[in-house]
Amino acid sequence: MPSRRQPTPRHAVPRRAGLALLLLLLAGAPATPAAEPAAARAGARGGELLHALDDAVAALAARVSPAVVQIEVSGYGLQADESGEESAYVARQHALGSGVIVDPAGFILTNNHVVRGAQRITVVLASPAGRAPTGADANARRLFSARLVGADPRVDLALLKIDAAGLSHLPLAGDHVVRQGELVFAIGSPQGLSSTITMGVVGSASREVGSPQPLAYIQTDAPINPGNSGGPLVDTRGQLVGINTFIVSRSGGSQGLGFAIPAGLARTVYESLRTHGRVRRTESGLAAQEITPALARGLGLPRDWGVVVADTAFGGAARQAGVQVGDIIDTLDGHPIENLADVTSAVYQHRLGTPVMLGVVRGAQKLMLRVDAPEARQPADQLVDLASPEQGLVRKLGLVGVDVSERLAGIIPPLQIGTGVVVAARTLDGTSVESGLQVGDVIHSVNRREVVSVEALRAALEGLPPGAPVALQIERQGKLAFLAFEME
Repeated sequence: MPSRRQPTPRHAVPRRAGLALLLLLLAGAPATPAAEPAAARAGARGGELLHALDDAVAALAARVSPAVVQIEVSGYGLQADESGEESAYVARQHALGSGVIVDPAGFILTNNHVVRGAQRITVVLASPAGRAPTGADANARRLFSARLVGADPRVDLALLKIDAAGLSHLPLAGDHVVRQGELVFAIGSPQGLSSTITMGVVGSASREVGSPQPLAYIQTDAPINPGNSGGPLVDTRGQLVGINTFIVSRSGGSQGLGFAIPAGLARTVYESLRTHGRVRRTESGLAAQEITPALARGLGLPRDWGVVVADTAFGGAARQAGVQVGDIIDTLDGHPIENLADVTSAVYQHRLGTPVMLGVVRGAQKLMLRVDAPEARQPADQLVDLASPEQGLVRKLGLVGVDVSERLAGIIPPLQIGTGVVVAARTLDGTSVESGLQVGDVIHSVNRREVVSVEALRAALEGLPPGAPVALQIERQGKLAFLAFEME
């Protein structure tokens, strides 16, 4: 959406004043006696600008920091061995991250990787004015248990909810598009140091980084370190322009290459997670790839940049609409398409229940095709559809399971062991043990006792008293692992 120019805040330094200050600092050559009065005036003016800049940044931090939270997570993950590689053992882990309150009713946006595998999520609110609470505020509640409303691993966003109201927040307006060279501020809890603010510039307003999911990120040199993930990136007006998500670094620390999810995309994901608990998207049955000069010459394409259709699924909506392999995708719902990240962004913003309007270039022709794309069904959604809460409930583990069978073909990846119970959903049953199981895990055995059905899983757990050790053999994302805990 187009950027809306807003008046400069009273405390902010105008860009031209900042440029003047920079010129004053660069022109700091020794003054001749005749030039001393002018130099003195310039120095005084420079000091005023420095103080104004100080005041502007301090005011920005005071306004934005109360909406930034620290997130403490305890859960389970694959444990690394001595070489640093993931082993076959799942261990209890603790992690810290950041989040931003986007609604005063207690809705918090963060990264999916911050809360992935979490069993307990604790949100720590910022102290008043960035200080430790004293006096009447000393008993103010700052720690809240959070529940996961929903998450989208593809975009790496998750939505949390705490039982609170009237909180400071940063609205997800999403209507301000940052520009290259613009000043931005990253706020979060790097290394667990809460309410830390750093400043930098936008290196690129739309940077596609090699990743499984092509997205256009905001690139910034504002120092971002482990623990900043999920915190906000704001502009000089204090507007939320992105969610800090990852860095590119050889040392593990900031090296001036930080990346944030644009606020426009974050808003789309947030609205879907809040309404449905998951992100609902269309599935057109179309596969595309970026055009290279060599590919353009080999295929005789009219342009050597952009995105070309590589495949259309048999019986899919794109093929039925007349989309052909070799078509160049020119627009999607009116959005210009220059790379795969543009396709991803347009698909996320498409409104379900309406046709996808696909503009393509085919030879010398420009065509507009109507694609009646259905809603994409994710494996987790299909698992829930197959699960029966009455028949699949395993209360002691707090899950609803589905027997491994031919019904799951195409829903879960091929298994190393052909029998077991798939975790279709987790329950919020307070009587269940914290097992560390995740949706999609396949349970193959309990204490070396083979599990071939939900009934067999219940039977294996039935005779175990409180405090008894439990070792589950599970399969997660194609890898076998052991998960150990004690019955409660």
